[in-house]
Amino acid sequence: MTQLTLTALPDIPLIQPGDDLCAIIIASLGKAEIELRDGDVLIVAQKIVSKAEGRLVRVSSVTPSARAAELAAQLQKDPRHVEVILSESKDIVRMRPGVIVVEHRLGFVCANAGVDRSNVAPHANPEDDFLLMLPADPDRSCAELRLRLRDGTGANVGVIINDSHGRAWRNGTVGVAIGAAGVPALLDLRGTPDLFDYPLQVTQVGLADELAAAASLLMGQAAEGRPVIHARGVPYAAREGGAQELIREKDLDMFR
Repeated sequence: MTQLTLTALPDIPLIQPGDDLCAIIIASLGKAEIELRDGDVLIVAQKIVSKAEGRLVRVSSVTPSARAAELAAQLQKDPRHVEVILSESKDIVRMRPGVIVVEHRLGFVCANAGVDRSNVAPHANPEDDFLLMLPADPDRSCAELRLRLRDGTGANVGVIINDSHGRAWRNGTVGVAIGAAGVPALLDLRGTPDLFDYPLQVTQVGLADELAAAASLLMGQAAEGRPVIHARGVPYAAREGGAQELIREKDLDMFR
């Protein structure tokens, strides 16, 4: 019987800059009575990785550029927020009041460069609020966490960092992988025979995205507090790789 089991790990605390995510995850695995095995995958919410890595910027510390001020008037956003978005972006893809879609410095296209206030504790004075940015290098963050988990448990596992992204032509956000290690982010099935022995011609599967989306069902999008999901039974062998495999080269992108 083929089976994939997803488990939301319990009692993950509110993460602060400098927290040891590996130690927190191992403690939570113990509470869930899960012993890691080779081939397991841990899907970790972007926000707790960003918080642990200190990817926070205080709103009052940001001085907006003239470009940020100009765009902020069109977007109806705080120009300081726009400045942080621009600092994390390579290019503006689309924009309308309230939303700016950019090519992030890491290559993927997303709204607001992933910069937001959601699930970042507010202060009494809004000037003391923080904006949260994506991890500086999510693939590296996954690789480092994977190595530490192997050192701490002896298991060779995969790690994915997921984030919620919107999609062109479809309503609703879904979980996508912005970082991966120890799991094939892009699964190339070209040449594999189908049920009738015809070789697949173009099939490439975004496996890390599929796992990220599945994990999001348990993580939730609001106050659920379930930022780490354990997956067992992923039906593909582990390998080195990263989420950068999932980014379509611009000259092959028919929609930009």
